[in-house]
Amino acid sequence: MKASDLFDKAVVALKSSEALLALGDMDGACNRAYYAMFDAARGALLATGSVTDLNKIKTHAGLISSFSLHLVKTGLLPIELGKSINKVEDLRLVADYQGDEVSREKVVWALSEAKSFVASLQQFNTTA
Repeated sequence: MKASDLFDKAVVALKSSEALLALGDMDGACNRAYYAMFDAARGALLATGSVTDLNKIKTHAGLISSFSLHLVKTGLLPIELGKSINKVEDLRLVADYQGDEVSREKVVWALSEAKSFVASLQQFNTTA
């Protein structure tokens, strides 16, 4: 998969998150907001050459760690983006696995963070 394909997936996930939010599916909207960030992070790692084989990153924690190490700690991206993906992943874990209700307010926040995150990482998308 190419970096541009991952950025395309991220944009689709954002749209899915918006649609699910409009339907009142807070868990689904939260999930899709996180996966928009996840795919954009993967795309940025590929586009910058920081990672050449995404199959070597086996976990979500591994992806977030690679993102932080290669893109945040090097100064390519602000620390706020690293914090943002961590916080939205925490919400996604609640929505997907813990069964606790995620409030509409938190989902709206997560979607806003995801939109900013994807927009910031689009600078690495050579087809943008």
